Amino acid sequence: MSMLILASASATRARLLREAGVTFGVRPADIDEGEFKAALRRKDTPVEAVAESLAELKAVRVSAASPEALVLGCDQTLVCEERLIAKSRDNAEARALLMDLRGKMHTLISAAVLARDGKPVWRHRESVRLWMRDFSERFLDDYLKSEGSTVLGSVGCYQLEGRGAQLFERIEGDYFAVLGLPLIPLLAVLREYRIVPQ
Repeated sequence: MSMLILASASATRARLLREAGVTFGVRPADIDEGEFKAALRRKDTPVEAVAESLAELKAVRVSAASPEALVLGCDQTLVCEERLIAKSRDNAEARALLMDLRGKMHTLISAAVLARDGKPVWRHRESVRLWMRDFSERFLDDYLKSEGSTVLGSVGCYQLEGRGAQLFERIEGDYFAVLGLPLIPLLAVLREYRIVPQ
């Protein structure tokens, strides 16, 4: 049976795998995500492909150091009005971002890549469309106060599994992909690799 390594420090991705009954180790990839994304954009990489490129880089880099293991690299990007949105650095940036997203549709793109022996062996990309409601500034300030710095952990400044659900009026797509991991397709391929039972 193969060993699975998650090349991510994401507590949410680790929780999703654990709760699905997947056994794995954690070894975050040591890369500058911001610089890599900026380099991709300078090369005019389509915004839809940025998450998959970064997920592949993470998987391949960790896989090269652990050739016997199956390594899972993941990434997620947020696109609004054809702009690639970066993670907020503080709550002031989070507030500005949420004010910008208010009343609009944005797309979350979640990508997962499995690598073995330093080469990708499987990839999956999932897009979810989310419509934020036209919430009041009073609601937003209360939301940011109650959530604190946890909003800085996700690119959209929300956790759909928590109070962040109140920001939305409509969502089209896979729930797990919103959380940053296309879990159902991943579990299917992990069964093929005998990481989880058939």
